Amino acid sequence: MGSHLRNIQKVDETSHPYIFQENVSVPLTNGGVVRCNVYLPKESEEKQYPVIVTYGPYGKDVPYKDFHAESFDKVDKDHQTDHSAWETPTPRYWTAHGYAVVRADEIGIGQSPGTLDVLSKATIDSFVEVIEWSAKQKWSTGKVGLLGISYYAATQWQVAARNPKGLAAMVPWEGFSDFYRDAFRHGGILSNNFFSFWWARQVGSNQYGLPGKAARNWGPDTIEGDLSEEELATNRVEQESIFKHRYLDEERIESVNFDLEDVRVPLLSIANWGAISLHLRGNVHGFMRAGSELKYLRFITGRHDLPFYYPEEVELQRSFLDAFLKGDDRDGWSRKGQVPQVELVVRKGAEKIGFSQPEAEKQFPRRKESEWPLARTEYENLFLTPSGGLQYDRPDIAKPCEVSYPALGMLQSPHIVSFSTGPVQTETEITGHIVAHLNVSAAKDPESGNVPSDLDLFLTLRHMTASGQEISYTGAIGEPVPVAKGWLRASLRKTNPEHPYHAFWLPHREYVSTDLLPVVADEPYAVDVEIWPTSVVLEKGQSLVLEVSSGDTDGAGIFQHNDPNDRSQKVFQGINRIHFGSEHVNTLTIPVIPQKQMI
Repeated sequence: MGSHLRNIQKVDETSHPYIFQENVSVPLTNGGVVRCNVYLPKESEEKQYPVIVTYGPYGKDVPYKDFHAESFDKVDKDHQTDHSAWETPTPRYWTAHGYAVVRADEIGIGQSPGTLDVLSKATIDSFVEVIEWSAKQKWSTGKVGLLGISYYAATQWQVAARNPKGLAAMVPWEGFSDFYRDAFRHGGILSNNFFSFWWARQVGSNQYGLPGKAARNWGPDTIEGDLSEEELATNRVEQESIFKHRYLDEERIESVNFDLEDVRVPLLSIANWGAISLHLRGNVHGFMRAGSELKYLRFITGRHDLPFYYPEEVELQRSFLDAFLKGDDRDGWSRKGQVPQVELVVRKGAEKIGFSQPEAEKQFPRRKESEWPLARTEYENLFLTPSGGLQYDRPDIAKPCEVSYPALGMLQSPHIVSFSTGPVQTETEITGHIVAHLNVSAAKDPESGNVPSDLDLFLTLRHMTASGQEISYTGAIGEPVPVAKGWLRASLRKTNPEHPYHAFWLPHREYVSTDLLPVVADEPYAVDVEIWPTSVVLEKGQSLVLEVSSGDTDGAGIFQHNDPNDRSQKVFQGINRIHFGSEHVNTLTIPVIPQKQMI
C-alpha cells in the first residue's frame, strides 16, 4: 500500500518557540501509514516529555483561522497561533509547559493515504497504533494523554476501551460516547442534517488527494499529488451511505460498538448543558459507565468551541494531565476522594443572564458533588392533563379522551401540543435525568387517507418567565436552545428492564432489529421517552413547559431529523394522539433537588 510513498518529513527549529516536525510517518501494521505533526519543547535532544495525541479528520495542517474564522477571532489570544487547529490543544501552550504534542491526520485525510471512513473500526485501529507509537519515541516519557473537543473527544472513549500501551489519562471535552444513541440516531430517529453538513464541510473537504486545497486556504495539497474523481470516490465511505443503517446490530454500526466499562484510565469528562443534541448525553453516560477508578465529571455552559481555550479551563486540563502524565498532582486528582467527582453548573438566574453571553454565564453558581446522579434526588411525577396542564396531583378523568396533533411535522411547520406547570410557588431545582411516560397512537390521515405504520415523538422542555416568555440557553454554536430535548421512534419502544443500566428514571433500549415492534393504527402504546439530563432552577412565578411534537421544534438548530427516507410520508403521515384516562396515565418524572441543599 505504501510503496509509492516517500519520506516527506520536515523539521523546523527556528521559526517557532518549539521544534516543529511536519509530516512524520507512523507505520501501521497493515502496511499503511498515518502522518502527523510533532511539536516538541526547545530543550536538550536527550530530554523526554509526556505526549498529548489527537487523531481526526479536520486536517492537521488546516489553520484554525481558515477553518472557522469567526471562532478563531473569539478564542483566547494565547491560543491564536500559526499552528492552532480547530478543537485541538494549542502546541505553543503545551510545549511551553513541558509536553510533546502529536497531531495526526486520520486515515484518508490530509497527508494520510487510505480509505476515508470516519468513526469506523479502522479509525480506532489506527488511533491505537498512533498512541503506542507516540509512547515509544525517543522524545517520549512513555506516557500519553488525550485531549480535544467533539470528534477529538468522541474517539477517546473508543480508543481508551482498547487500552493502548502508554495511554495514561484522557480529557474528552464535549464528545459523545455512544455513536448511535448520542449522535447518529436519537431514540432511533436519524439525526441527518448535522452529519450531512459536517461531512461535506469539515471532513470530505480534507480528503487525501482532493485537488485545490491550497488554493482554498484549506491546508496544503497532497504531497503525492491529486487523485482523480474516480479514485477519490473509491477511497471514501460517504456519510449518506451510513444513514441507511437503522439498528445497532447492523454490521457497520455494530463494528464500532464497545463497552464503556473497558475504559480504565483516569478521565475528566467535560459536559456542556447546552449541547442538547450531540455531546451532553455522551459525556454524562461516559462518566457513569466507565470502568476507571479515578473519573471526574465537570459541567460547563456556553458554545462548544470557546470554553476549551478559556485560561481557567486550560489550567484545569493541565492540572489533570500533569497529575497522571508528570506525577505532579497539585490538586489531588490521583488521590481518590480528595477531588469531588462532580462539579455542577446550576443554571439559576438565567432570565437575567441571557444566552450566548460568555462572561455573564460565569455568574451561574457552581457546586461540588460526590456522585452522579445526585444521591439526594427526589424523583417526582408531574401528570399531564388533557387541558394542557402539568401538575403534581393525578387528574381525575372520568371518561377516556385524546389530544391529537398532525404528523409528519418538520421544523418549518411543527405540530405541537404543550403542557405547562403554570407559575411555580416555590423555587425548584431540577438536576438530573428526566423521563416522560406517554400513551400514544397513530391514526389515518383524514386528508390523504394514508395509514401510518410508525410514530416519531419529539419532546422539548422549555423554561418560561412569569410573563410567558421563554428563557433560552446557549447552544453548541451560540444559538438559543431550550432546557432539554428527547426523542423516540415508537417501533423501537421496547426497553430492557433487566439490563444493569436500566432505571425508572433512565430507560435502556438495545435498538436492535429483533426488538422492532409493530405500530398498528388506532392502537395505544405505552412508551417511556428519555429526555437528556439537565440542571435548571425554576424561580417563583416561572414555569416549565413540556412540548410533544411530531417533528423538530424551535431550538433544534442544525440538529434536525428530516431525512425523507428515514421519515417518509408513507410511514408517518397521519394523526398522532396522546390518550388520557384511568388506564392511560401520562407523566413527566423530574429529578428535584431538596431546597435546603440548593444554592
